[in-house]
Amino acid sequence: MPKRILQGTVTSDKNDQTVTVLVERRYTHPMMKKTVRSSKKYRAHDPQNTYKTGDSVRIQECAPISKTKRWEVVTA
Repeated sequence: MPKRILQGTVTSDKNDQTVTVLVERRYTHPMMKKTVRSSKKYRAHDPQNTYKTGDSVRIQECAPISKTKRWEVVTA
């Protein structure tokens, strides 16, 4: 099974080797037919601490690195 790749914006880089990425998805509401925005935060592994708040990054699924980290930063 291929690994999922998501695109989002870095909202926090305060932790060592970790960035928090806000991923927003848009979909049409089934009944109202209105475009709805929903967002979710993921914690991703950033080994060199290269990404800062506001950067647009792509993250990919990986094996669990810690209690909350299951994603790794692929590219900016």
